[in-house]
Amino acid sequence: MRIAVCIKQVPDTEARLRLSGDGTWIDEEDLSFVINESDTYALEEALQIAERTDGEVVVFSLGPERVREALRKALALGAVRAVHLQDPAFLGGDGLTVGRALAGAIAAEGFDLVLTGSQSDDVGFGSIGSIIAGELGWPHAWLVMGVVLDEANHKVKVAREMEGGMNEISNLDLPAVLEVQAGLNKPRYASLKGIMQAKKKEISEPGPGDLGLAPEGLGESGAKIEVISVAFPETGKGAQMIEGDAETAAKTLVEKLQKEARIL
Repeated sequence: MRIAVCIKQVPDTEARLRLSGDGTWIDEEDLSFVINESDTYALEEALQIAERTDGEVVVFSLGPERVREALRKALALGAVRAVHLQDPAFLGGDGLTVGRALAGAIAAEGFDLVLTGSQSDDVGFGSIGSIIAGELGWPHAWLVMGVVLDEANHKVKVAREMEGGMNEISNLDLPAVLEVQAGLNKPRYASLKGIMQAKKKEISEPGPGDLGLAPEGLGESGAKIEVISVAFPETGKGAQMIEGDAETAAKTLVEKLQKEARIL
C-alpha cells in the first residue's frame, strides 16, 4: 500500500512570538519550527500501516526552504521519499491553494491512502484534508481516532471522535483521505540509523508546470483569504468581579449579558 502524508512545519508552541514589522504575521527570524502535532500522529499511523502491508510512505509539504528540515525528520522516521512544494507560485496562499497544490502533487503519483493532521497549530483552519479530498474526488473523514483496513486493503473502517464522548464508525472505499486527530497512536523517535539514511533519501521539488497546475490558481494569486493584520490578545481589561451570593450574582450576570454585552 502506498500512503501519502501531508505535514506542515509550524512555530514551536513553546517559542516566544513577535509580530513582523508589517503586522501581518509573526517574525520568523530566530524562531524555532517543528512538525505540526497532529501531523506527527498522521505520519506514525501511515508508517504503521505501511509496515503491516509491506507498503511505503511518501511525505509532502509546502513552504520555504526551512521546510526541508521537517521533511528530513519525516524521512528519518521511515518515509521513503519526500516532495517539497517550494516554488514561489505555491507560497503566500490560504488553505484552498495549499490543498489544491498538495492534491496536484499527490495526483501525479498513485496512492491508496492520504493522511493529514486534523488541523494546524498555527492557523487551525482544519481544511487541508477536505480540500485535497475534494480536488481528488475521494471520500474522506475528519477527526479520525481509529483506522482499520479490511483484509483485501480495499476499504478502511474509521472511528471519528464526536461530542459527548461518542464515536462514529464509517466504512470508506479506498483511495481515501483521513484527517487524523492527535492521540491516535504513540509517535516514534528517529533512530541514529534512520537519521543517517534520511540524508540519502530523495526530496523532489516539482513546480506548477510539472504538476499540470495553473499558477494563477495557486499561492497568493489564487487565495480567497487575505490577512490584513494579526495581533496578540489584549489582557488585563474588561474583567468584572460580581459580588453577592449565588442567586444575586447570577441575576446580576444575566442583566449584564442582556444590557451590556447584548448577547441574551
